[in-house]
Amino acid sequence: MTPLPGALGGKGLVAWRLDQATHAATWDNGEGAYRVGGRWNSKGVRAVYCSLDPATAILEVAVHKGFKALDTVAHTLTEIEILDPARVHIVDPATLPNPNWLRPGIPSAGQQAFGDAILAKHDLVAIPSAVSTQSWNLLFVATKAHGKYRLKSQARFALDTRLHPPSR
Repeated sequence: MTPLPGALGGKGLVAWRLDQATHAATWDNGEGAYRVGGRWNSKGVRAVYCSLDPATAILEVAVHKGFKALDTVAHTLTEIEILDPARVHIVDPATLPNPNWLRPGIPSAGQQAFGDAILAKHDLVAIPSAVSTQSWNLLFVATKAHGKYRLKSQARFALDTRLHPPSR
């Protein structure tokens, strides 16, 4: 697994999120997670999912939408700065009750309840990615984490066209 960024013990921690351009202005409202739930939250919890590197943010979206959608629908890559990296709670994979929670697949009710509890207890949570097991995601509920992050930049996303080649 890739080590956590040095910033978790120091300065300059950033996180990344990829959204459809039409949702870029509301990137941190957790609406999607609220409506359907996610790997680490049950339906009704406004969890915001980010990644600690942009490549993982892209993979996290591609695994659900596919590269075709990233190639043909406008998306925005959002960069946020975590103002106090020491406030990030790091989930050690060895402490998870079920190691399968870090494998691709449908999340269990127990996994979502675990995520709900950890999001209720901590403002910002770093947890390994199931899509890229060497990478980290960052989760938070915006109303709870308000003032602990700031929008750093938003840019139009451009997928490398080799990831969605023509059919032959």
